[in-house]
Amino acid sequence: MVLKNRLKAYRAELGLNQQEFGKRAGVSRQTISLIERGDYSPSVTLALKIAGVLNVCVEDVFYLGGKDDEETKHF
Repeated sequence: MVLKNRLKAYRAELGLNQQEFGKRAGVSRQTISLIERGDYSPSVTLALKIAGVLNVCVEDVFYLGGKDDEETKHF
């Protein structure tokens, strides 16, 4: 199972670029980019902080999926 995310879509809904979102979440633009690409899995603390900035549940942003699966929400 691979940790996947919908961060880019949520960020776009807020009209924020990676730099602006990173400031709100307390991390760099590069960290946001790595998370969105799936190259970095955030800590639980950071995942919760990101969800808080977006005002959604952490499960709305991050989910487990297989390598080739679309969205898998069953745990």
